Amino acid sequence: MNKPKFRLSEGITIIEARKEASSFLASHGVAEPEANAELLLRHVLELNNGAAYLLALRDPFPADRKEAWEEAIRRKAAGEPAQYIIGEQEFYGLTFRVTPDVLIPRPETELLVEAVVREADRLWPAGGNLPAGSGPLVADIGTGSGAIAAALASLRPSWRITASDISPGALAVAGANVQRLGLAVEFKQGNLLEPFAGMPLDIVVSNPPYIPADDIPHLQPEVRDYEPRGALDGGPDGLAPYRIMLAQLPLLPAPPCLIGFELGLGQAGEVAELLRRAGHWDRILTIPDLAGIDRHVLGVRTVQ
Repeated sequence: MNKPKFRLSEGITIIEARKEASSFLASHGVAEPEANAELLLRHVLELNNGAAYLLALRDPFPADRKEAWEEAIRRKAAGEPAQYIIGEQEFYGLTFRVTPDVLIPRPETELLVEAVVREADRLWPAGGNLPAGSGPLVADIGTGSGAIAAALASLRPSWRITASDISPGALAVAGANVQRLGLAVEFKQGNLLEPFAGMPLDIVVSNPPYIPADDIPHLQPEVRDYEPRGALDGGPDGLAPYRIMLAQLPLLPAPPCLIGFELGLGQAGEVAELLRRAGHWDRILTIPDLAGIDRHVLGVRTVQ
């Protein structure tokens, strides 16, 4: 993909460079050009501290960062997600490295983490205070960057957490993230529940591919052209991964007491019905996102 041409004007300040880049991004149809320009500027100038950034705005733009700045703005104008350009994204207060091998963690997925922890604490009331490695056995299916698994490990150190992905590239990113964060997560490669055959899982959580295949060409370019298709394509109606996971449950000694899924717009009713038909859970819960749209479904079975 050809990158739009961008050249920093000579002799301008940092704040002028930000305004210039913002106008350039806007002219190329980039959403939220001001926010993207600021994010990239902080990264290029290594001004992550808010106070330091504000104090530097009137300074001349440093000549030794000119090429890096121009390249970042060209990449963003071409449609590349800013998170891939800077190489990281925050999720649940943790910073994750991200590459085109993984989806960029989204804020709505934090609500899935919160819902799983909330319901698990009702099933295992001492879960937050148990010794490390003595809590429920948890599987994060299709871990990508490792965001869900790492957030759960951070919130509940006693849980025994394993994460899987079919992509070796994704597992490499997730493993590096968990190691850098100093968290205890094991990884397995394979398709959905297959790597967990024979394991007595207590909790299964997953943010699988859920975009209907025919909808992918109509996604915003940042997602369609840059994020991994294998992490987006949920089959003809977007529900294939959920059906497969439920069909794979006999691989386990028993169905998990808690299962939690993230899903796409308009899919909550159908996924909830899939869980009801499976017949393993006493309660089926739908969890809305911050806009009030149901984006998560949980199945809960009382621990015997």
